[in-house]
Amino acid sequence: MGLSSKTNLRVRYAETDQMGVVYHSNYLIWFEVGRSELFRVLNLPYTEFEKQGLALAVVEANCRYRKPAHYDDELTVVTKIETMTSRSITFSYLIYCDERLLTEGKTVHVFINKEGHLADVRKYEIWQSLQPVFEKQEASIPTPR
Repeated sequence: MGLSSKTNLRVRYAETDQMGVVYHSNYLIWFEVGRSELFRVLNLPYTEFEKQGLALAVVEANCRYRKPAHYDDELTVVTKIETMTSRSITFSYLIYCDERLLTEGKTVHVFINKEGHLADVRKYEIWQSLQPVFEKQEASIPTPR
């Protein structure tokens, strides 16, 4: 889709193990930071989803660790919307330290309502803001001959 954002953060001491290496689960937290920032770029802070009774439930997460991050490293999280349907959204992530790729990942989320059931985002007001993202994706898919 091409819609992406960059988020900078610095590794805190609490995010590392005894050897000063970032503990693996922190990368998933940083993915969330990247997602939140991407929604802010779209003028859709996550609180807007919640106000309308929507949430994004993670149904799949994967992370490929290439190089370790260490205490006090300055990282850049690049977050991109890969695909979006009326019921789900897939994000990809790249985490860099300087120019070195440390980690790459992907998360798949489904839209759910207050009761925790699968929801069609087109039935909510927030769709007005998400529709251009969806249409951009649809336009980029080649039509079969």
